[in-house]
Amino acid sequence: MLKNIFDFFLALVLFFLFFPLLAVIGILILLTMGRPIFFRQERPGQHGKIFSIYKFRTMTDEKDVHGELLLDEKRLKGVGKFIRSTSLDELPQLINVLKGEMSFVGPRPLLVEYLELYNEQQSKRHDLKPGITGWAQINGRNAISWEEKFNYDVWYTQNHTFWLDMKILWRTFLKVLKRSDIASSSSVSMEKFRGN
Repeated sequence: MLKNIFDFFLALVLFFLFFPLLAVIGILILLTMGRPIFFRQERPGQHGKIFSIYKFRTMTDEKDVHGELLLDEKRLKGVGKFIRSTSLDELPQLINVLKGEMSFVGPRPLLVEYLELYNEQQSKRHDLKPGITGWAQINGRNAISWEEKFNYDVWYTQNHTFWLDMKILWRTFLKVLKRSDIASSSSVSMEKFRGN
């Protein structure tokens, strides 16, 4: 209950505090990439319940001669690249926290298609609300393997405390300042999880 109350009031304060920044980012996206401003996608939350996650859009809709979207690396540029590298694309998730769908700290909400690929141990990452940041994010983020990431997620669900959350939030802030572990070694986005 303390975690839920903390999440709600902190999200409320930050939403109003960052509203001018949210507006500026939205205008920049509109001017450079057009609509939509937000990237919206279904993700599994606590106990696998599906919800819509919100992020700022960072990639263009550029396509090749066959009408297929270009690779992420070619669609992530300019304003979008800056927004992604500074993690500003995550700010709209304050709305998800206010709605009670997410927490500030918890396992990151991944793709719905991964649900059937988890083994029994990995499924425990859904015992808690997903977070904007988490134990895996401060221990490697996209620079570690899926197995390592899931191990960190499950460990957090079994060992989380208020003070651990404070530690994770502080270390996340430092990582954002340094822009570290943003991408995996071979792609601007984490490669898809293919199962165990």
